[in-house]
Amino acid sequence: MSSSKKSVIAFTGGGTAGHVFPALPVAERLRKAGHTVFWIGSKGGKEEQWLNDAQIPFYGIPSGKLRRYFSWQNFTDMFRIIGGIFCAIRYLRREKPALLFSKGGFVSVPPVAAAKWLGIPTFTHESDFDPGLATRLNLKLGARPLLAYEETKAYLSAANQKQVSVVGNPIRDALFSGSVEEGRRLAGLAPDDSRPLLFVMGGSQGAREINDLITQSLDQLLEHVAIVHQFGEGNSQVQARPGYLPLPFIHNELPHFLAAANLAVARSGASAVWELAATKTPAIYVPLRSSSRGDQIRNALRAEKAGISKTLPEGASWEDFVSLVLALSQDQVQLESMTKNLTAYPARDAADTIVKILGTVLT
Repeated sequence: MSSSKKSVIAFTGGGTAGHVFPALPVAERLRKAGHTVFWIGSKGGKEEQWLNDAQIPFYGIPSGKLRRYFSWQNFTDMFRIIGGIFCAIRYLRREKPALLFSKGGFVSVPPVAAAKWLGIPTFTHESDFDPGLATRLNLKLGARPLLAYEETKAYLSAANQKQVSVVGNPIRDALFSGSVEEGRRLAGLAPDDSRPLLFVMGGSQGAREINDLITQSLDQLLEHVAIVHQFGEGNSQVQARPGYLPLPFIHNELPHFLAAANLAVARSGASAVWELAATKTPAIYVPLRSSSRGDQIRNALRAEKAGISKTLPEGASWEDFVSLVLALSQDQVQLESMTKNLTAYPARDAADTIVKILGTVLT
């Protein structure tokens, strides 16, 4: 960042890890440059602990869910959203940030509305292939769009397309520090165990469909691959066995498992796709289809078109899943091709690019 002036910068977003973690490397770079950052999120939301862990000051506001369908809760949540706007105005007036950076999620809309009211420049970053409802609302409120994909421009208005910057999706710097040897050691594999390592990412909350696929196919898979399985806190745990390590949540070990993995299985949320791409890990995606706006399906299709992954078809059986895992894990030529194609996702440069763009407002 070229400016020597030190500023206060506000961040907002929450609800899921994907609306928090991609912003952390941006915040860290700004802090290293001498700027002060703080975060506005949901009062009592999951993001509060994540921001506390990152040592970023957190201010909670009331927030309501944004629904595309009729629900009586839309009326009560409207009052929470209005309350969130007034709380955000109070925090922004007190802290006097030079700009607001939104990572999306329903809680981001009140702070963006408050920033517009106060005349504070706002940027909103969209990780998915197509913009979510919160991002669309933030754009209507005047936020400048930052996109992960060039193709996402087609979803924006003509006015927004003139402002847009395609920056990729930021990834936590720690993910690039993994060791193959340490990952295999943590997985419990002996030095003479030559099986490929399958890394199964259930997400912070787990994914029932993925968990069921793994538990149903363990006997067949373990004959050919070793498995590390993040099954999600609060979900039923499958007993560990030789070559199979189930964990409710993975934190500090994640970079090592990603470095050691020959193949991953995951949902196709934007964060998972970009984290696996950044660490050059070929993947099989199992998109969330029900109770979804379809963003995970489009993320998975885009990744498969780029030649970095395969998508498990809807309605596939556990036998189909085993066939796909074994076919890929044993096809070294295809895995190498996928690894080469992963450079199409410039995750390493995304945070630096965003910081440079924010710097144009701070100069």
